[in-house]
Amino acid sequence: MLWASEQERANVVFRGGRVLDPAEGIDARLDVRIDDGVITAIAETVDANEHRVVDATGLVLAPAFVDPHVHLRTPGREDEETIASGSAAAAAGGYCAILAMPNTDPVVDSAAIFGALVETAKREARVPVGFLAAITRGQSGEELTEMGELADAGAIAFSDDGVPVSSAGMMRRALQYASITGRPLALHCEEQSLSRGGHVHEGVVAAELGFAAYPSVAESVMVERDLSLAAFEEQPIHLLHLSAAESVAALRRAREHGVRASGEVTPHHLVLTDDAVRTLDTNVKMSPPLRAERDRVALLDALRDGTIEAIGTDHAPHARHEKDVPFEAAPFGVTGLETAFAVLYSELVEPGLLPLQTLLERLSSGPARIFGLERPRIAAGAQANVVLLDLAGVTRVTENGFQSRSANSWLLGRALKSRVAMTVANGAVVHDERRLDGAREGAEAAARPAPERK
Repeated sequence: MLWASEQERANVVFRGGRVLDPAEGIDARLDVRIDDGVITAIAETVDANEHRVVDATGLVLAPAFVDPHVHLRTPGREDEETIASGSAAAAAGGYCAILAMPNTDPVVDSAAIFGALVETAKREARVPVGFLAAITRGQSGEELTEMGELADAGAIAFSDDGVPVSSAGMMRRALQYASITGRPLALHCEEQSLSRGGHVHEGVVAAELGFAAYPSVAESVMVERDLSLAAFEEQPIHLLHLSAAESVAALRRAREHGVRASGEVTPHHLVLTDDAVRTLDTNVKMSPPLRAERDRVALLDALRDGTIEAIGTDHAPHARHEKDVPFEAAPFGVTGLETAFAVLYSELVEPGLLPLQTLLERLSSGPARIFGLERPRIAAGAQANVVLLDLAGVTRVTENGFQSRSANSWLLGRALKSRVAMTVANGAVVHDERRLDGAREGAEAAARPAPERK
């Protein structure tokens, strides 16, 4: 279940854009009309009916995005992010829905804590937000949460993201209990006896810089274990933020043998390798770490062929003082909601490494399907969840340009190709870059000194 604040329903006509919905088989220059938040007409020409008309000439109108992996830091670290700021960041990035992880303070491991989050989302969320609940109490790996009660409260899935469920016996019991709820487990796969103390991928860069290493086998061995348990219990699992070629190979084999398993990959693992660590920029420190080129290529191949069905940002805000320390002392994690499409379009679509249609599907229908959410689609009668993309535009990544409360982006200072011009989520216009540009221009004009009278 997803929750959002009440907002004015849209009455808009998008005029003359390239309407691109891979799942619906649409790729044509069309008009799209939205009445009271619902798509009512898709045709070469539609009546405006006194609606607001958006000139979409030269732009792409696509299903809005769904992020299956976001950290909103609420409760406990509202200085880093809140539901309000995180959902505003999502809207600016073209998202119509996000799923929040439960590794907060306190951990989301009871119906009472879960219920408080829901009430906050009903007041503050710009786009619909769903919440995952913890697999184990306090994410300690020792005692299962009351999954049935949490599912009844609306939990989308269960995860101890941030830490693995170390005990195979506990993981098996979690799969058995989750089967009663009909909710999947979303798993952080890490064998901590292999990764503990590691800061970067085990390879040449770690050796040159003298950093303690986090080898790829620390992920893949746990991926193999969890896939085996899922196969044995015949239950679905979702593998979070995959980073290693061996993990991809294991997921592909399991799916070929009928295991109900899905996986996601982050923008940073699709674009960067551990060579980026040479900069010592703490904004390229994440868990799992950036890996070798062979891993990056394997992840991209898996995204293309559908072995990996979803892109998740793993949006992980941190306060400036936490990242403004030596590399080894910095926490893992980077932000990503506001830059995901632009960086993937710039680095993968423009060079011809990934079709635009595939990128759009993995950002939208893929994650929605995995978690049983309503798929964003451009079809008459569907709730309006669309994003207007200016592929010729530019996204300039600056500290003061974020809706998020945190600016720990690995893209700071970059100018990325493409721009999210508008987002409609849950039938409401939640982001409108054109109006923001107008407001900025007005503010700049107001700040200019008045001309001298002659």
